[in-house]
Amino acid sequence: MHIAIAGNMGSGKTTLTNMLAKHYGWTPRFEAVDFNPYLEDYYKDIKRWTFNLEVYFLKQRFKDLLDIAKSEETIIQDRTIYEGVYVFTANNKAMGHLSDRDFDTYMELFEQMTEIVKTPDLMIYLRASVPHLVANIQKRGRAYEQSIPLEYLTNLNQRYEDFIFNKYPGRLLVVDVDQLDFQHNPKDFAGIIDRIDAELFGLFPTVPGET
Repeated sequence: MHIAIAGNMGSGKTTLTNMLAKHYGWTPRFEAVDFNPYLEDYYKDIKRWTFNLEVYFLKQRFKDLLDIAKSEETIIQDRTIYEGVYVFTANNKAMGHLSDRDFDTYMELFEQMTEIVKTPDLMIYLRASVPHLVANIQKRGRAYEQSIPLEYLTNLNQRYEDFIFNKYPGRLLVVDVDQLDFQHNPKDFAGIIDRIDAELFGLFPTVPGET
């Protein structure tokens, strides 16, 4: 079984991935951090090297999907090939870093790839407002994230919404996280568990007084 966690930076994807892996005994899978051979050139000339960079990322994410498909374990994945395409590559295109020709070629390649693999059995989307994302980013204190422009986060959030509700073809569970603290509040985490159990196993929480 393949479970995926989607959401903007600061939404709590990695935290929830680890917590669910521990709770269910699932195997967590995170995006590979292998060196991208185009990264150095990309930062020297973004428009020239964006297509190469994005195709390399696409290849790596497709490899992850093939590995997951062959696994006999239940995998819970932090970020998927779909977000890479519909959120981040689409954002690069909107910023003028990809030509129409390159983007069309890229999308055709992606569509051919996804014809031979399944969507996750369940994608859990952590839906968060920009103020919530900013608060979490500031709280975790990663230096390289502190200078991220609000406009960039807002654009990504809008693309996530479009991706989830208009483009993603698989089974979805949307969790609004603005009022939740599932990392520190057991009741909030239990509420997410109940919803996942209902989606995957047809299990519902017991209501006091009912038999």
